[in-house]
Amino acid sequence: MDDVFGTPRPPLRVGLVGYGLAGSVFHAPLIAATDGLVLDTVVTGNAERQRQAAAEHPGVRTVDTPDALFARADELDLIVIASPNRTHVPLARAALEAGLPVVIDKPLAATAAEAQALATLADTRGLLLSAFQNRRWDNDFLTVRKLLADGTLGEVQRFESRFERWRPRPKGGWRESGDPAEIGGILYDLGSHLVDQALALFGPAVTVYAESDVRRRGAEADDDTFIALTHAGGVRSHLWMSATAAQLGPRFRVLGDTAGYVKYGLDPQEAALREGLRPGNGTAWGAEPESAWGRLGAGESPLTGGGEPVATLPGDYPAYYAAVEAALRTGGQPPVTAREAAAALRVLEAAKTSAAEGRTVRLTEGDVLAATR
Repeated sequence: MDDVFGTPRPPLRVGLVGYGLAGSVFHAPLIAATDGLVLDTVVTGNAERQRQAAAEHPGVRTVDTPDALFARADELDLIVIASPNRTHVPLARAALEAGLPVVIDKPLAATAAEAQALATLADTRGLLLSAFQNRRWDNDFLTVRKLLADGTLGEVQRFESRFERWRPRPKGGWRESGDPAEIGGILYDLGSHLVDQALALFGPAVTVYAESDVRRRGAEADDDTFIALTHAGGVRSHLWMSATAAQLGPRFRVLGDTAGYVKYGLDPQEAALREGLRPGNGTAWGAEPESAWGRLGAGESPLTGGGEPVATLPGDYPAYYAAVEAALRTGGQPPVTAREAAAALRVLEAAKTSAAEGRTVRLTEGDVLAATR
């Protein structure tokens, strides 16, 4: 990237903490594909993952601990935290106190209060703090957002969104741990995406109702959860997240007073990244075949030919880090703010309370106002 005089500017140097699924499949490839960023250092104490990082990103440094990274704070421009959920807050605080901007994989924290405290610390120090909510750049979500902007559906009444999987046996690991300190379970895993998308589309929620279960034998954390939101603008969002769905429902069903849109299947970007494909290598990144397009119509089921196919916009995960790079250069807002993450965490916390107590939780006026700031 060049400055205003056309002189090439050095790339911003990124330190990545964690090289498991999130670090190796999502963050490292997207950072490496972003003009103006360079993956400088990967933190992992796992020798096999150190070798993997070096092989996948020639020239990258590897260190065993975050402390070794923070000791070189003056040589770095951004820290990305893709380590287990329980480490997000202490590592983000340490990075901010070292004077480094931070991107944190979702969920940013365990509670809205923790997220707000980190946001305040970042503001005080004049540093960027952003949550990695990549699903805002899913192909189907971008298509829904365009349909809403165009007014194609009329006034939306109900938004249905699902992340469902068929994993009848627990895989184990911290994501499925029943220890509250690990911040595991499907509510905080897939629910972080679903709630963020609903709030991004329809604004703050005023009521939250949830049902949450541990269905699989041997499972410790919730693996089948439903959330119903009423947004301040009147739209109702119904959100399903499950590891126990033997038959998968539509990814999106959006119902308006003029038409509805139904879309099956998942955005192809995660599968492409897992397969080793990378943005910018000449492929049509984020595109899907016409056979996967959603359908728009009224009065008929899309499964029996009702409605018309709607071309799905290409997914664009690279746009997230491109926006982070631009924000770092200009001092502007990141693509997802810490306070937006806090608003989603308020809903997740309310959902936990609702499911545990069997009641609808009404968010206070202060919660709603904070979610809009």
